[in-house]
Amino acid sequence: RLRDTPEDICFEATANAIALHPARPLLAAGDVDGDVYLYSYSCTEGENQQLWSSGHHLKSCRDVAFSQDGQKLFTVSKDKSIHILTVEEGRLETRFPKAHGSALNCVLPIDNHVFATGDDGGALKVWDLRKGDTILEARQQEEYISAMAVDVNGKILLTASGDGTLGVFNVKRRRFELLSEPQNGDLTSVVLLKRGKKVACGSSEGTIYLFNWDGFGAASDRFALRAESIDCMVPITDSIVCVGSLDGVIRAVNILPNRVLGCVGQHLGEPIEQLAVAPGGQLLASCAHDQKVKFWDISTLGDLVVDDYRKKKKKGGPLRALSSKAVGSGEDFFADLRDEAEPEAAAGSDSD
Repeated sequence: RLRDTPEDICFEATANAIALHPARPLLAAGDVDGDVYLYSYSCTEGENQQLWSSGHHLKSCRDVAFSQDGQKLFTVSKDKSIHILTVEEGRLETRFPKAHGSALNCVLPIDNHVFATGDDGGALKVWDLRKGDTILEARQQEEYISAMAVDVNGKILLTASGDGTLGVFNVKRRRFELLSEPQNGDLTSVVLLKRGKKVACGSSEGTIYLFNWDGFGAASDRFALRAESIDCMVPITDSIVCVGSLDGVIRAVNILPNRVLGCVGQHLGEPIEQLAVAPGGQLLASCAHDQKVKFWDISTLGDLVVDDYRKKKKKGGPLRALSSKAVGSGEDFFADLRDEAEPEAAAGSDSD
């Protein structure tokens, strides 16, 4: 039987991190016990399958990422190690046991040889597999590095930190460029939008901060969501992001003009750890504290037209359901979840 989305994948421990393969229907997950899994997923009922598992990490696996060619899987852990596994059989190919001085938090492949890692102490390292060593080391931020993003040329690397700053590094010249002024709350995520001209950062205060590509010193705009926090964020189109929050709701948000479009899905009352988009942009995967990875149909998000004109909304309307599995009838657990009129953004913020 065909379904709109693959069935949930259940784990014995909470999955901290997930990644979807750039070309094939494969999902990698790392859990709090340090185990890493690879699954194939399918919209045909009963077809999800575990392909392999690896228990090389001694402590919680904090992040997983596929290489750009899809042949390797990078994993980082609280045990300060970086592991690089083959995607086909899960064989440990390369290991950096004491890669950082603090527990590792995130990993980002930049090209097929170069990747970056960030840790709990605010340290960033950029590695080159051809050398088997680092080509850039920096500690410009005072708190943990929560997320990283890189431009399409693999030149400028951005780091979001728990100290509220956005760090800018030049990978090609191997140097630190600048830090933004601190924002309120921890910066938890960073994504590129508007063909690379805008950068959006999520924060623990539930606010999205926007930066112009040529103006990282100060945020150009901010947009407060009715969410307890923004814990993770992924770009869906050039203007739409999906954000996961502490309240377990996955919201679709349009950037410039800034609008909450509605609810894509939810893990009932469980904080969402990470989101990942499948190749083709039809499916979104999410993992949360309920020990499940769920899939959501986001195929219609790209067709939504957001008008510049802000309609006068009736306060207290339910969050619009954007997929068949999203709670949105207003007669359920989320009946009190309201998308109230957002605070008006700063003047001129709705233009590029």
